[in-house]
Amino acid sequence: MNLQRRFPKAGKTGKDRGMQLSQTKRAYLELLSKTYRNEDEASSEIINLTAIQNLPKGTEHFISDIHGEYEAFLHILKNASGVIRLKIDDAFGDSMTEQEKRRLAVLIYCPAEKLEIIRDNEPNMEEFYYKTLHQLIEILYLVTKKYSRSYVRKQIPQAYAYIIEELLYGASSDEQKKRYQDNLITGIVEIGKSEDFIIIMSELISRLAVYHLHVLGDVFDRGPGGDIVLEALTKYHSVDIQWGNHDILWMGAAAGNTACIANVIRICTRYDNLHTLEVGYGISIRPLVTFALEAYAEDPCQNFNPKVSAKDALYASDVETLKKICKAIAIIQFKLEGQLIKKHPSYDMESLRLLHKIDFETYTVEVDGKRYPLNNRMFPTIDPEDPYRLTDMEQAVIDRLQSAFLESEALQAHVRFLFSKGSIYKCYNGNLLFHGCVPMEEDGTLSAVETEEGLKTGKDWFDYAEETVRRGYFGKAGTPGKQRCVDFFWYLWCGYQSPLFGKKKITTFERCFIEDENTWKEAKNPYYSLVCSEEVVDMIAENFGLSKGTSHIINGHMPVKKGTNPLKANGRVFLIDGGFAKPYQKTTGIAGYSLTHNSYGYILTAHEAFESAEVAVREEKDILSTQVAQENIKGRLYNRDTDMGKDLAQQIYWLKLLLEAYRN
Repeated sequence: MNLQRRFPKAGKTGKDRGMQLSQTKRAYLELLSKTYRNEDEASSEIINLTAIQNLPKGTEHFISDIHGEYEAFLHILKNASGVIRLKIDDAFGDSMTEQEKRRLAVLIYCPAEKLEIIRDNEPNMEEFYYKTLHQLIEILYLVTKKYSRSYVRKQIPQAYAYIIEELLYGASSDEQKKRYQDNLITGIVEIGKSEDFIIIMSELISRLAVYHLHVLGDVFDRGPGGDIVLEALTKYHSVDIQWGNHDILWMGAAAGNTACIANVIRICTRYDNLHTLEVGYGISIRPLVTFALEAYAEDPCQNFNPKVSAKDALYASDVETLKKICKAIAIIQFKLEGQLIKKHPSYDMESLRLLHKIDFETYTVEVDGKRYPLNNRMFPTIDPEDPYRLTDMEQAVIDRLQSAFLESEALQAHVRFLFSKGSIYKCYNGNLLFHGCVPMEEDGTLSAVETEEGLKTGKDWFDYAEETVRRGYFGKAGTPGKQRCVDFFWYLWCGYQSPLFGKKKITTFERCFIEDENTWKEAKNPYYSLVCSEEVVDMIAENFGLSKGTSHIINGHMPVKKGTNPLKANGRVFLIDGGFAKPYQKTTGIAGYSLTHNSYGYILTAHEAFESAEVAVREEKDILSTQVAQENIKGRLYNRDTDMGKDLAQQIYWLKLLLEAYRN
């Protein structure tokens, strides 16, 4: 804490400044004394914090690129990427069969659902309750060993706190403890509260198995439940989020950016995911449907086939309508994007403005200096003389949609949560976390990006980008620069130098209208090849204020293709986007990576595709998870070695000053 920076230097002597610093210190101690009112209370807290410092570091859990696949995400959240299954193995070893371990694991993940099935098949429920409650106490004891009793107490529902604490810590010797537990469990069973306790303890195990969750972006996208994922995260006990490009797209839409709104609706339509918009967020697209059916009535829209999901009962049966909606919003999107690019030359994205390069006599388009035939000749809303102008009907549609996004209370609540718990990057326990990339040049230098405040590189560019979108969302309407900041959301979605995107350009137009797949390629930023070098990792780490040689980069966004190593730079970089989204799984061969960082080191886990929660509960099928890499640390890590430990040390420092003040 640099207290001196609050005071002007001019006109003050060294003695004056020292006196002011002393006065500030005294004021802070007086404030602290309102919480710790005497020597005994200050001493007690010092002892407590020192003890917490010397507990083993809690488990961190890293997940990336969920893409709306809420069932798989919720299951991985419950099983903590295999952490709970490892605890079951530790507790029971060979004393349990594999089938018994699977059953107990699934009971912990989905207690209410599994109990319903067990009730129909178990001949002696009373015996089952006794046995299961004892097993859950064993697992709960293992997962709480890293925490202070006060922390554990705060996680237990108040109504059950006393009994569960007694089950965990009661009695003074092993024999006495066993007898005491037996008596407590007998009481629980006899009064018919067994299932309540099984559910509470299972949820506690899932909660305490992970101390802190990191989500490295792309909560939203192709999958059907980005809103469900976010709702679960709002209830999670300790989480941070590094925004992905799909997240920033929805955040921009919530801020009223019409180009972002058009992209969101096109992607939802393309992947038959209008349920998220209409049911999850209450955003009606009826004006767009009416317009699309009229404007494109005779258009087969042959290259706009939606990837239909049988789960979406609202639209799965009407593919032709979806195709027309998709094309209508795509044309609106290209017009709005063209307007933004012209308005902001500094974006350097002229290659995306292709409507004015269409020859409406030959139906060809020029891309990167070469002409290609278009696969569609019906453009009823494009004026060749002014191709980026919206028709009156298109303008009316986008105005209605913008109002719907701005007025959606559920969406706005989730976006505020993304802002409160999220950021573009995070430095945490010596690791640099982000979704996309650190924009770099081919020669290995950090890209210098032109901004309103001059050239920005590395961390400064990340900070500028985050500050700009925060101003865009929270800035008062009509204030200078507000619209520029709102526009910037779209740049972060797909701009070449965006730290969330990391490609030369997005080729949406080409994929819609050109058959030659060579035009679909999206060249990656040099970062993705350069980051294989430890020297580059050290350079980036130093730029973000982290230690060279020991820090890691943990990175999402780029699906790790089948047969490719997700570890780079001799284990200094973890790429953890393995393909939660089902469309990526043909490329990746798996259904996502996740990472855990406990007091012993890092464990990188690959997950197989998840069928459904119903199948997992009924057939006791966990997500098949395989450890693909493990990095052990020299010596176990304790809280004192973490960022939390630094905070604790600062608190202890001030409490010792307070203690000294009381004694003096």
